[in-house]
Amino acid sequence: MKWDDLRRSKNVDDRRGQRMGRPSRSGGSGLGGLLGMLLLSRRGGGKWLLIIIILMMLFGGGSFLGGGLGGQEGASQEAQTSQQVETSQTKASSEEKDFLSAVLGSTEDFWSGLFEEQGQSYDPATLVLYTDQVQTGGCGFGSAQAGPFYCPGDQSVYIDLSFYRELKDRYQAPGDFAMAYVLAHEVGHHIQNELGIMDQYQRAVQSAGEKESKQLSVRLELQADYLAGVWAHYAENQGLLEAGDIQEALQAANAVGDDTLQEAAYGQVVPDSFTHGSAQQRQAWFERGYKYGDLDHGDTFNTYLDFEK
Repeated sequence: MKWDDLRRSKNVDDRRGQRMGRPSRSGGSGLGGLLGMLLLSRRGGGKWLLIIIILMMLFGGGSFLGGGLGGQEGASQEAQTSQQVETSQTKASSEEKDFLSAVLGSTEDFWSGLFEEQGQSYDPATLVLYTDQVQTGGCGFGSAQAGPFYCPGDQSVYIDLSFYRELKDRYQAPGDFAMAYVLAHEVGHHIQNELGIMDQYQRAVQSAGEKESKQLSVRLELQADYLAGVWAHYAENQGLLEAGDIQEALQAANAVGDDTLQEAAYGQVVPDSFTHGSAQQRQAWFERGYKYGDLDHGDTFNTYLDFEK
């Protein structure tokens, strides 16, 4: 993607490096490990932790852990390596932040113009960059383990930049436009919020059963994919796309399809448990948005398009 000359959005809240206490609740947000440690402590595990601390105090900390002079030299070398890795990651993170700021600015320009054409005003979303965990302004705690997400409560998109590298290394979806698709998808949720679709969805879910709720969730997510495609259509018209960019987005959509993730994690696919849609569905709706570039063809709630696949 040709993004160097794009303006950078000012709606970026960089909270990286800010540490916070983990919330003491079970389920979700990657907190199972912490809860397990708390339970272990209550069941006697704390006794062994205390013994280890006492032994370290008695036998000299590093030496007790097998350090000694050789260990200190090794630790020094290890620290230098760690510092080099940290410097490299910091540089990468800086470039990633710059890129996402540019993509966000492009989405703001596009959606502001489209809303204005329809006699409406567009209130841009805020992009919050964070490390590991974050406190949102209306959706509780967020965790990097859950991936990027949108919080309608504070109209913000939350991204831990480690996901940028996970797309390439873990999900086999390299390329800058793969990450541009991810951000455009989350901004798509903000568009749903701006148009009142998010409120309609939440009211529908409140009166729906479990199966219907999952189906509604799939349709909401696929519409966000469509809206990401609409922005990609605009980006191409602006001359921002390079050869292979759309394929990068489609590969990312495939990588985060429910069936792809379930097959990788469990070795089987359970369609009734889908909440975001299959890889084929996500690709199809992104391509549809990219093809039409408007809001008229993105009604996933009343349009049949590969919902059985």
